Amino acid sequence: MSYTQLTQGQRYQIYALLKTAHSQTEIAAAIGVNKSTISRELQRNRGKRGYRPQQAHRLAQERRSKAIRNRIPTETWARIEDKLRQDWSPEQVSGWLKKNTDTTVSHEWIYQHIYSDKRAGGKLYKHLRCQKKRRKRLGDYDRRGKIPNQVSIEERPEIVEKRERVGDWEADTIIGGGQQGAIVTLVDRKSRFTLLQPVARRTAAAVEEAILDLLRPYPTARHTITFDNGKEFTNHQTLAQNLQTAVFFAHPYASWERGTNENTNGLIRQYFPKGSDFSSITDDQIYFVKERLNTRPRKCLDFQVPKMLFSQTSPGCT
Repeated sequence: MSYTQLTQGQRYQIYALLKTAHSQTEIAAAIGVNKSTISRELQRNRGKRGYRPQQAHRLAQERRSKAIRNRIPTETWARIEDKLRQDWSPEQVSGWLKKNTDTTVSHEWIYQHIYSDKRAGGKLYKHLRCQKKRRKRLGDYDRRGKIPNQVSIEERPEIVEKRERVGDWEADTIIGGGQQGAIVTLVDRKSRFTLLQPVARRTAAAVEEAILDLLRPYPTARHTITFDNGKEFTNHQTLAQNLQTAVFFAHPYASWERGTNENTNGLIRQYFPKGSDFSSITDDQIYFVKERLNTRPRKCLDFQVPKMLFSQTSPGCT
C-alpha cells in the first residue's frame, strides 16, 4: 500500500495517541491510514526530543518542498524569481506559467520557495504584497455636506456593471502622510488598466485637472466615471462636460460599489505605504508603479495583462 500524506491535524492525533500508549496499529486504525504510514512518519519526522506534531509537520513540508524543487529545472526557478522581483504574486506567476509555458508550478510551491529563500537569507519575500487594512477616508461625508447635482450609481447603465467594454472608470484619491498631497487614481472596470497622477493639494480644481490630463489621451474609452462622495469631486459637472463622459456617484459608505478602485488602491499602497510623503513623488516613481500594475497578469482577467487588454479592446488606445 502506498504512503499517505498526513495532515497537521492527523499529526496532532498521532501525538495524543502516542502519549496514551497506543500501538502503531491502533493509531493507524484511529486516524484511518495504513500502519506503514504511521511507522514511516515516526521514523522520518521524529526530533531529538521525540515526536512532536508541529515539528513533524514542518519537517515533512520541507522534505516535500525540496523534492518538488528538485523536480523543477533550475532555469524555471530563475524565471519564477525574475517575475517575483517584478512584484508579481505567486498566484500570478503560477497562472502565467500555466498559460504561456509547458511548466506547471503551483502558487503554494512558489510560496514555499520564497520562505525557503528567506530562511537562507534571501530577499524574495520582500516582494510579497503587504496585507494591510482597507483604507478608510477620514471625516464624515454628511458633516462636509453633499456634493450638488450628483447622479446616483443606481442610474448607471447596466452595461457598466457587466464589464463588457473598456472606458468605464472608477476614480478615487489616495491621501499622503499628514494629509499633505494625494494621488488621483483611475481604474478601468473591464481591463483593470490603471492611471495615476499626484496632486499637491486635494482640492476640487486640482483633482479635476488631473483627471482631465489622465483621460484626454483616450477619447474612445471615456464612457463613464464612478466617484465616491469625496468633496474633491465637486467639479464633476464641468469634468463630465469637458470629457463628454457620464459621471455617477456611489452611495455613501459603500466602498464595495467601487471595489475595483478600492482593490487597486491597496495594490498601490505596496509602493506608497500609509504615511508616505507625497510632496516629493517624482514622475519616474509614478510611471514605475503604473507600469508594474499594468504589465503583470491578473487572475481576474484569466492572467491577461491590463495594458494589453485595454489596448486590444479599445481602438486607438495604447
